[in-house]
Amino acid sequence: MGYSQEDVRKYLKLKSTGMISRWERGATMPSGKNLLKLSVLYKTVVNNLYYTLSKEYQGVLFPVERANIKSRKRGGKRLDRGP
Repeated sequence: MGYSQEDVRKYLKLKSTGMISRWERGATMPSGKNLLKLSVLYKTVVNNLYYTLSKEYQGVLFPVERANIKSRKRGGKRLDRGP
């Protein structure tokens, strides 16, 4: 979107650009409130701000569901034993 760190700092009302630099390097993550502000600023959803991390968490947190989806696409049976 062409924003400088200073532009983002002003929008988020941060004291310095240091926090933004740490977010960009992956040293820290923004708070939930700042994530929402960033999603508005960049006109996207929060998941898109951390697309790779979001996909990684989905793989860890929902492996059975992902396997079920893949299996159904191939015409197989569900892997879970639920109702």
